[in-house]
This record gives sequence, C-alpha cells and structure tokens, in this order.
Amino acid sequence: MTNLNPHTTALVLIDLQHGNVARELAPYPPSQVVANSVRLADAFRAACATIVYVRVSVGELTAHQADRALPGLKVIPPNPSDIVPEAGMQEGDFLVTKRQWGAFHATELDQILRRRGVKDIVLTGIATNIGVESTARVAHDLGYDLVFAEDAMSSIGEGAHEWAVQNMFPLMGRVRSTEQILADLPKA
Repeated sequence: MTNLNPHTTALVLIDLQHGNVARELAPYPPSQVVANSVRLADAFRAACATIVYVRVSVGELTAHQADRALPGLKVIPPNPSDIVPEAGMQEGDFLVTKRQWGAFHATELDQILRRRGVKDIVLTGIATNIGVESTARVAHDLGYDLVFAEDAMSSIGEGAHEWAVQNMFPLMGRVRSTEQILADLPKA
C-alpha cells in the first residue's frame, strides 16, 4: 500500500452511536471497533487529515423499515442516534446525519470532502454490510479511492462481515488492518 496523503485523505467513521454500539456484533465486539476507530481518528487528526463522523437518525430510518428495525439490539438505548463519547469525536471533526443506510444520500458528505480536496476515504464503522458498504458503493461511484479498516468495523453476524470484506470491498478498494493503515499515514 502506498502512503496516504493526509491532505487528500479523510477518515469516515460510520454510525459509532449508542443504537449500534449496544448491539451484539461479530466478528469484532463494538468496543474493539470503537477503539480501533479512535486510534485511526487520533492519528488522522495528528496528521491534519479530515475526520467525519456519520450517524443515522434512528427514528427516521426505522420508521419506514418493514420487519426488523434494529437487528442485534434487544433494547433501544436512550439517545440511540448520538455518537458514543468513547468514539472520541472532537471539535473540528465533522458530523453528518443520514436518514438512509448510506452516508452520501441527501447529506453534505460529498460537499465536505470535495471542498477539502479529498480523494481517498478510509472507512470504519457499524455495520460492515449495511452503513459501511452502502456508503462505500456510492463513494466508489463518485470516484473516491477507498480503504477499508477491516478490524475497525463489524456486523450483526460474522458471515455478513466476512462476505462484504472478502467479496465486495476488494472490488471497490483496499482492505487493510488498523495497523497497516496507521503505518501508511505519514506522521505530522
């Protein structure tokens, strides 16, 4: 993998919010997804790269879904749409609120990225095959180069995660570990 240019790379963290972090996930527990995402965010912030946290408006999303609004979640926690404090969002980071699975539809995400000259997007988040994959598909269509932080994302089932990571993501970009991405980000 070539070095990531922090001036043209953004870290986009998908749905690290109470309603998702409270779910039972596989292959990685939510705590590991958040911890690896924070490690990446800290390094990207130190390199002066763009950081975007994305959250889904749970009430609006679940209002139009048919049978299973929040799989893997037994009880909806208070403030399900709020980014969890342990995700490390800081002043200067961007926050995008989506109302669909993907982070580009009817949001300002593309505008934020293009105004900052972003060409590469590193993705983390919950759930691998829902919010992350939906966002990745549109990002790919829009011409962004993608890097997937495989161990900084997880899903409702290990099979769903593995299928996206092994079959879909390599068609759209590069699948890497948190450690590999950190090694490819120049130090400030």
